Amino acid sequence: MPERNYLVTAELERLLAATKGSRNAARDRCLLLLTFRHGLRVSEACGLKRSQVDVANRVVHVSRLKGGLSTTQPLRPEEIRAIRAWLAIRRCGERAGLPLPAYPHMLRHACGYALADQGADTRPIQDYLGHRNIQHAARYTAANPARFERLWG
Repeated sequence: MPERNYLVTAELERLLAATKGSRNAARDRCLLLLTFRHGLRVSEACGLKRSQVDVANRVVHVSRLKGGLSTTQPLRPEEIRAIRAWLAIRRCGERAGLPLPAYPHMLRHACGYALADQGADTRPIQDYLGHRNIQHAARYTAANPARFERLWG
């Protein structure tokens, strides 16, 4: 008999309940719930962007990978509550008075620009951030005029 590769409803409920009290409870519960309810692959859940989640219209735009059919699916009330709970935590940028909406990936870019501002060359930034293509790291150093200071020195 093949080994079972899915959770039954009671197990899923226990998994969701286990997020309570954890450091990232709202995020973890939201992602687990959306992953289950919308049948997301791990890569689809990790790649889910805020722009794909339309709380006002109660839908999520699911971009399927591996050649799958992308769809727009309804969000249930429990999912809306989970999303709102998570978004409340992500409003740090608003409370800080930032001039633009902040999202987690901005910190990755901020890291690249900060390294360039400290004088790091493109190759070490590429390695540090794990970019396979140097062009992805070049954006950080290209925006920094200080890169020319050591020329003609």
